[in-house]
Amino acid sequence: MNTPLTTVALASVALTAGALVSYQAGANATLGRALGHPLWATLVSLSVSILVAIPVMLAMRVPAPSVSSAAAQLPAWAWLGGIAGVIYVTSALLLTPKMGATNFIVCVVAGQILASLIIDHYGLVGMPVREINLGRCAGAALIFIGMIVVQWFTPRSQ
Repeated sequence: MNTPLTTVALASVALTAGALVSYQAGANATLGRALGHPLWATLVSLSVSILVAIPVMLAMRVPAPSVSSAAAQLPAWAWLGGIAGVIYVTSALLLTPKMGATNFIVCVVAGQILASLIIDHYGLVGMPVREINLGRCAGAALIFIGMIVVQWFTPRSQ
Protein backbone atom coordinates (compact mmCIF):
# COMPACT_ATOMS: atom_id res chain seq x y z
CA MET A 1 0.00 0.00 0.00
CA ASN A 2 1.34 3.42 -0.92
CA THR A 3 1.80 6.03 1.76
CA PRO A 4 0.43 9.52 1.08
CA LEU A 5 4.01 10.75 0.55
CA THR A 6 4.70 7.96 -1.96
CA THR A 7 1.45 8.74 -3.75
CA VAL A 8 2.39 12.43 -4.00
CA ALA A 9 5.89 11.56 -5.24
CA LEU A 10 4.59 9.17 -7.89
CA ALA A 11 1.90 11.64 -8.97
CA SER A 12 4.53 14.39 -9.22
CA VAL A 13 6.70 12.28 -11.52
CA ALA A 14 3.66 11.39 -13.64
CA LEU A 15 2.63 15.07 -13.77
CA THR A 16 6.12 15.99 -14.96
CA ALA A 17 5.99 13.25 -17.60
CA GLY A 18 2.66 14.64 -18.76
CA ALA A 19 4.12 18.13 -19.01
CA LEU A 20 6.96 16.77 -21.12
CA VAL A 21 4.44 15.21 -23.53
CA SER A 22 3.10 18.71 -24.22
CA TYR A 23 6.64 19.95 -24.84
CA GLN A 24 7.31 16.95 -27.09
CA ALA A 25 4.26 17.70 -29.23
CA GLY A 26 5.35 21.27 -29.88
CA ALA A 27 9.04 20.47 -30.34
CA ASN A 28 8.31 17.65 -32.78
CA ALA A 29 5.85 19.80 -34.75
CA THR A 30 8.54 22.47 -35.13
CA LEU A 31 11.05 19.79 -36.12
CA GLY A 32 8.62 18.39 -38.70
CA ARG A 33 8.19 21.79 -40.34
CA ALA A 34 11.97 22.33 -40.44
CA LEU A 35 12.65 18.87 -41.91
CA GLY A 36 9.93 19.21 -44.54
CA HIS A 37 7.77 16.26 -43.52
CA PRO A 38 6.30 15.00 -40.23
CA LEU A 39 7.58 11.46 -40.75
CA TRP A 40 11.19 12.71 -40.79
CA ALA A 41 10.54 14.34 -37.43
CA THR A 42 9.02 11.09 -36.16
CA LEU A 43 12.17 9.23 -37.20
CA VAL A 44 14.46 11.85 -35.63
CA SER A 45 12.41 11.93 -32.41
CA LEU A 46 12.48 8.17 -32.02
CA SER A 47 16.20 8.05 -32.91
CA VAL A 48 16.99 10.65 -30.26
CA SER A 49 15.02 8.51 -27.79
CA ILE A 50 17.28 5.57 -28.61
CA LEU A 51 20.42 7.71 -28.32
CA VAL A 52 19.33 8.91 -24.88
CA ALA A 53 18.20 5.47 -23.65
CA ILE A 54 21.47 3.70 -24.51
CA PRO A 55 23.80 5.73 -22.22
CA VAL A 56 21.21 5.62 -19.42
CA MET A 57 21.03 1.84 -19.73
CA LEU A 58 24.82 1.59 -19.77
CA ALA A 59 25.13 3.84 -16.70
CA MET A 60 22.54 1.75 -14.86
CA ARG A 61 24.27 -1.48 -15.99
CA VAL A 62 21.03 -2.90 -17.35
CA PRO A 63 21.72 -6.50 -18.40
CA ALA A 64 21.09 -7.47 -22.01
CA PRO A 65 17.78 -9.27 -22.48
CA SER A 66 17.38 -12.77 -23.81
CA VAL A 67 15.36 -11.90 -26.88
CA SER A 68 14.85 -15.53 -27.89
CA SER A 69 13.55 -16.38 -24.42
CA ALA A 70 11.29 -13.33 -24.38
CA ALA A 71 10.02 -14.09 -27.88
CA ALA A 72 8.99 -17.55 -26.76
CA GLN A 73 7.17 -16.21 -23.69
CA LEU A 74 5.49 -13.08 -24.99
CA PRO A 75 2.30 -12.75 -27.00
CA ALA A 76 2.76 -11.12 -30.42
CA TRP A 77 1.02 -7.90 -29.36
CA ALA A 78 3.72 -7.22 -26.75
CA TRP A 79 6.18 -6.36 -29.53
CA LEU A 80 3.91 -3.78 -31.16
CA GLY A 81 4.03 -0.93 -28.61
CA GLY A 82 6.39 1.00 -30.87
CA ILE A 83 3.62 1.30 -33.44
CA ALA A 84 1.60 3.29 -30.88
CA GLY A 85 4.61 5.57 -30.40
CA VAL A 86 4.89 6.25 -34.13
CA ILE A 87 1.15 6.94 -34.37
CA TYR A 88 1.26 9.28 -31.36
CA VAL A 89 4.36 11.21 -32.47
CA THR A 90 3.13 11.56 -36.05
CA SER A 91 -0.35 12.62 -34.87
CA ALA A 92 1.22 15.21 -32.58
CA LEU A 93 3.33 16.53 -35.46
CA LEU A 94 0.33 16.85 -37.76
CA LEU A 95 -2.36 17.97 -35.33
CA THR A 96 -0.64 20.20 -32.74
CA PRO A 97 0.00 23.05 -35.22
CA LYS A 98 -3.62 22.84 -36.41
CA MET A 99 -5.31 22.40 -33.02
CA GLY A 100 -2.87 24.04 -30.62
CA ALA A 101 -1.04 22.20 -27.84
CA THR A 102 -3.88 22.45 -25.30
CA ASN A 103 -6.58 21.17 -27.65
CA PHE A 104 -4.41 18.31 -28.87
CA ILE A 105 -3.21 17.21 -25.44
CA VAL A 106 -6.68 17.37 -23.82
CA CYS A 107 -7.92 15.00 -26.54
CA VAL A 108 -4.90 12.74 -26.02
CA VAL A 109 -5.55 12.65 -22.27
CA ALA A 110 -9.25 11.87 -22.80
CA GLY A 111 -8.29 9.04 -25.17
CA GLN A 112 -5.77 7.74 -22.64
CA ILE A 113 -8.39 7.78 -19.89
CA LEU A 114 -10.92 5.87 -21.96
CA ALA A 115 -8.39 3.25 -23.06
CA SER A 116 -6.97 3.00 -19.52
CA LEU A 117 -10.40 2.37 -18.00
CA ILE A 118 -10.98 -0.47 -20.45
CA ILE A 119 -7.47 -1.90 -19.95
CA ASP A 120 -7.79 -1.78 -16.16
CA HIS A 121 -11.33 -3.17 -16.06
CA TYR A 122 -10.53 -6.21 -18.19
CA GLY A 123 -6.88 -6.61 -17.22
CA LEU A 124 -5.74 -6.23 -20.83
CA VAL A 125 -2.13 -6.07 -22.05
CA GLY A 126 -0.85 -7.84 -18.96
CA MET A 127 -2.22 -5.34 -16.44
CA PRO A 128 -3.94 -6.42 -13.22
CA VAL A 129 -7.74 -6.08 -13.13
CA ARG A 130 -8.94 -2.86 -11.51
CA GLU A 131 -12.67 -2.70 -12.02
CA ILE A 132 -14.42 0.45 -13.12
CA ASN A 133 -16.18 2.11 -10.21
CA LEU A 134 -18.17 5.27 -9.61
CA GLY A 135 -15.10 7.33 -8.71
CA ARG A 136 -13.24 6.35 -11.86
CA CYS A 137 -16.32 7.01 -14.00
CA ALA A 138 -16.85 10.41 -12.38
CA GLY A 139 -13.19 11.35 -12.91
CA ALA A 140 -13.30 10.22 -16.52
CA ALA A 141 -16.54 12.14 -17.10
CA LEU A 142 -14.92 15.30 -15.74
CA ILE A 143 -11.99 14.85 -18.10
CA PHE A 144 -14.34 14.40 -21.07
CA ILE A 145 -16.35 17.45 -20.00
CA GLY A 146 -13.06 19.35 -19.76
CA MET A 147 -12.12 18.20 -23.26
CA ILE A 148 -15.44 19.44 -24.62
CA VAL A 149 -15.12 22.77 -22.82
CA VAL A 150 -11.56 23.29 -24.10
CA GLN A 151 -12.59 22.44 -27.68
CA TRP A 152 -15.77 24.53 -27.53
CA PHE A 153 -14.24 27.66 -26.05
CA THR A 154 -10.99 27.77 -28.03
CA PRO A 155 -10.96 30.45 -30.72
CA ARG A 156 -10.33 29.01 -34.17
CA SER A 157 -7.01 29.80 -35.90
CA GLN A 158 -6.87 32.57 -38.42
